[in-house]
Amino acid sequence: MLPQTFQLPAAVVLLLAGAVACFAGYRLFRIVLAIYGFILGAMIASSLMGMTNSIGMIAAALVGGLVGALLFTFAYYVAIGILGAGLAVGLLTIFWPYVTHTEPPAVPVVVASIIGAIIAMVLQRYVIIVATAFSGAWTMILGAAQMAGYRVAGRSLTSNVWILYPFTPALGERWVSAVWLVLGILGMAVQFGLTGRKKF
Repeated sequence: MLPQTFQLPAAVVLLLAGAVACFAGYRLFRIVLAIYGFILGAMIASSLMGMTNSIGMIAAALVGGLVGALLFTFAYYVAIGILGAGLAVGLLTIFWPYVTHTEPPAVPVVVASIIGAIIAMVLQRYVIIVATAFSGAWTMILGAAQMAGYRVAGRSLTSNVWILYPFTPALGERWVSAVWLVLGILGMAVQFGLTGRKKF
């Protein structure tokens, strides 16, 4: 969570970072890792500060972001495993409710994360391209929605730019999932056809 005055610049950063990840995630994978490490670290650190402490929140976001970027950059293989685990759990979270109409319990989540991490290590190039294309597409949507003042997942992005994981949009916002799918597939096509040919 960032102060109101910093949310538009943060939205621009999200949009640009998402575009880099979506369309050149494999070639620039270490840079993408640093970007997402920074975003995750900033999100976690800034959420620990009080809402009224703007300076403390910004300082915590910067420090947490730098720590996250360093961890993600230097822990390359760990990051790939986490990427695969996160992708597997994300897919499980999306499709499980359609089958059972409930949230996935802990055991399938753990099993999916382990399987995803193993597959990611074996099929690194393909997993990196798919994961960066779809995570970049979602980050682009969040940035664009923040800039346009839309609401995603029934929660206003103008009040919280750090909503990074809403896979169940409100009834009037089903277009979000469609746009995410199209952008993700487009990002995969660009990476497999052009930017993903050169090893990062």
